[in-house]
Amino acid sequence: MYSGNLEVKRFIEENTEIVRAHLTPEIGLRLFTPACRFWHERPELWPFSDPFWAIYWPGGQALARYILDKPETVRFKRVLDIGSGCGASSIAAGMSGASRVLANDVDPIADIAITMNCELNNMKPFPVLSRNIIGTEPARWDVILLGDMFYEEELADGLHHWLRKCIRIQGTQVLIGDPGRSQFTRHAIQRQLEKMAEYELPDTTKEENYGLSTSTVWEYRP
Repeated sequence: MYSGNLEVKRFIEENTEIVRAHLTPEIGLRLFTPACRFWHERPELWPFSDPFWAIYWPGGQALARYILDKPETVRFKRVLDIGSGCGASSIAAGMSGASRVLANDVDPIADIAITMNCELNNMKPFPVLSRNIIGTEPARWDVILLGDMFYEEELADGLHHWLRKCIRIQGTQVLIGDPGRSQFTRHAIQRQLEKMAEYELPDTTKEENYGLSTSTVWEYRP
C-alpha cells in the first residue's frame, strides 16, 4: 500500500464525490465529477499517476451490473478482478456472495481508493494486489473479471494469451466488460467470445466516453 496512505485517503475524500448515478446505484463510489476540483484543474497539479481509479468506466459498469443481476455467476467462487480501478466489480462480487475476492490494479493509489469504496458500502475491505500479474503462472481462480482492459494493442495481446492459459490450465471462467472500443472489436479474441448481456449506458457516462451508448459483457471461450 502507498506509504502515505492516511494523507492519500484524506486527499481522495477532499477531491472526489460519492456517486450512485450509474448502472449500479446499489454501489456508492468515490469518483471524479464536474463538481470536483481536479476535473478542471491543470493536470500538472495532480500529485499522482493518472487517476483511472476515480472513473467508473463503462465496461466495468456493465460487468458489475451483470454480477449483481446474476449473483450465481460468482456465488461461493474465488474471483480475481484484473484492472480493478475503483473496485466496483470486486464489490459487486462480494455483494453477490463470492467466497474470495482479490482486486488487482498496478496503481497503489487504487488500493486505497478500493478500500475506501468497500468501507463506503459497509463491506469489509478485500485484498488488493498492486502489481502486474498478467503473464504470470495461472493461479486457482474460478472467475476472472476484466472491465475496459482492452484499450491498447500490446496489452490486449498479452491478456489474450494469458487468459487462454488460465482457462486451459485452471478451467477459469473469464468475463469481459467492454463498450465496443476499437482495440477490442478488432482483436482476434472476438472470434472466441459469447455475448452474455448488453446495457444502455447512463447519459453522463455516454458524455464522458465520446458518445459510446452501450456496454457489453462477454464470456471468453477459447
